[in-house]
This record gives sequence, C-alpha cells and structure tokens, in this order.
Amino acid sequence: MVEEIGTNTDGDLLINVGPQHPATHGVLHLVITLNGETIKKVEPHLGYIHRSIEKMCESLTYRQFIYVTSRMDYLSAHINNHACALCVEKGMQIEVPARAQVIRVIMDELTRIASHELWWGAMAMDIGAFTPFFHAFRERESINDIMEETCGARLTMNYMVPGGVMADLHPDFQKKVKAFISFYKTKIDEADELLTGNIIFQNRMKGVGILTKEDAISYGCTGPTARGSGVRCDIRKIYPYEIYNTLEFDEVIETGCDSLSRYLVRLKEIKQSLRIVEQLIDNIPEGDFQAKTKAVLKLPKGEFYSRVETARGELGVYIVSEGGTTPYRIKFRSPGFSNLSALDKMARGSKLGDLVAMMGTLDLVIPDIDR
Repeated sequence: MVEEIGTNTDGDLLINVGPQHPATHGVLHLVITLNGETIKKVEPHLGYIHRSIEKMCESLTYRQFIYVTSRMDYLSAHINNHACALCVEKGMQIEVPARAQVIRVIMDELTRIASHELWWGAMAMDIGAFTPFFHAFRERESINDIMEETCGARLTMNYMVPGGVMADLHPDFQKKVKAFISFYKTKIDEADELLTGNIIFQNRMKGVGILTKEDAISYGCTGPTARGSGVRCDIRKIYPYEIYNTLEFDEVIETGCDSLSRYLVRLKEIKQSLRIVEQLIDNIPEGDFQAKTKAVLKLPKGEFYSRVETARGELGVYIVSEGGTTPYRIKFRSPGFSNLSALDKMARGSKLGDLVAMMGTLDLVIPDIDR
C-alpha cells in the first residue's frame, strides 16, 4: 500500500500513499516527502474518481440535477439534495410548506448523526481500535432502516425536491424515530467509554495535526475541521435556512486545534443533532409535504446561490441561469476540497505514523472532493 518512488535532490524519500490505501476511504493518492520518519511535505493527487458532475448537471433539468449530488458526499446525500432544492426555490421564489421544512430538517439531522457515527467507527479502526466500528454501525443501521421506509433507499435517498419532499412520511416514522432516540440515549456515552478516555487513543490524538484558527480560515476550512480550531462557521447559525433559526441548539466549538479537538466536535455535534430531532419529532405540522409546482421548471435569468451545513462543512450551490429548463453553469463549493488542502500544513514536521489520525479527523469523502 505504501510504495517508495525515489528520492529528491536533498536525499529525502518520496513515497506514495494510495491511490488505493484503505485508510483513505476512497481513491486518494498522496505523495509524501520524508526525512527519516518526519513528514516534510504532503501533496494530494486528485481526480481518480472524477465524474464531471458539474458538467453533467448542465444537461439535466432543475428536477434531475439534484440527485446527481447524492453521489458526491454520499454520507450527506439528504443535505446535498437540500442545498440544490433551496437554490432552485430561491430562483423561482417557491414557498415551501411548513410540514416539508420540518421533515427536511429532521432528515438532515438524522443524516448528520449517521454520518458522524460511521466516521467515528471508521476513524477508530484506522487508529487501531476495532470494536467501536461495530457499535457505530448498530446505531447507523437503525437510522438507515428509518430512511428506507420513507425514502425507499438507505444511502442515496433522492428525497428532496423543489418545493418540499418527494413523498410524505411513513406512518411509523415518528414512532420509530422516538424509539431510536430512547435507545440511542442509552448508548451515546459508549464512545467515551470505548475510545475517548483511552490513554493510548489520547496519546495518538493530542497535539497531533495542529491547525491554528488563522490557518483554518486561510485554507477555507469549514465544518468540524474548522470548529475544532475555534472558528465559528456553522451555516445553520450564521446563515440559517428553513427553520433552524427557531430551534435551540449549540454550535460546538473546541479551541485545541488538534486531532482530539476535531474528534470531540463531531461527538458533541451528534448530541446537538439529537436535541434538534427531539424538538421536532412531536411537532411536525399537518398539511402538504410539497408545494404545487409546474412539471417543467425554468429559473429566471440570473445567478443564484445557496449554502447548507453538511456533516463535513459548508456546501455551496451556485447556478447561472439563462432562463431555460437546464442550468447554463453549475458550481459546487464542497467542504472536503478545502479541508483536504490544509493536510499539508497540519502534517509538516509530524511523524508518518500520525498521518492516519490527521486524515481521520478531516473526515474525507473523496467523491465530494473529485466531483
């Protein structure tokens, strides 16, 4: 998995990590310059799973293009679709029914919990702790079962549409979400018992992968990666969309600027997402789940932008319309690309053995970067 590819003029060793390294959770290729075991430079080589999604979207209608984005950050599929729907609704001035807004937010937060659970289990396994992986997937499977009943899918749900959601909730949705919440509350502290308090784990994480607040801002980092460095950047707080401005939840900030801080942000965010779902699950308004829209949507000529908070950070959707049924130009501002750009800064001067911990706390989903 790690292959030597030569030395440079300074006598430093150049090695490949990837493009098929199991710790990258996708097809990522890093060329690393080493002096002994000390990292001097990390250079990501991207594009191995580039599918030209932005160009594909320009040949799809405003209903169709939304679902291509499920295949970018596939662990935030609902939230990606939500961002696209918001941009179309902004352009067409569609008023989304209250019921649909609440359903969307519940689905977003369940998605965030499921994503963070998978990240926790996979990151622990990367570090060398195998058991947390099975505990994480137990909770994640419960959420996927709930998603499957209402949306018909477990990963790329394709549930958000311009004007609301594709179908109403399954009759058992509220009952099963409340059952999940009750069960999850008895298990949520297992993360600390199994991993957080482990002295070996703490030694692998504390002081590793330092990313200062200034550097996080400079590299355009968002999400838990930036909030672990003390940057306030939660889109749900600073640019609230749907009903987030009516909900009580905290933006989780840690100031340690290291891998442990980024880890703690995600664990605490799970509790905040649970708090949001609890506020809404018994207060889903009656009414339509989708606004009445035309079969063929046309955005007026102009430029439109929307942004949401995915499990990995800020996703921006930029549409240029010429008034037709398909976008003239689409650009996605994905969180993973900017967060990955900070890896070289974090890794320089560290040991090669610490690289996996740093990458794990960035929570990289490679299709989100390659697009």
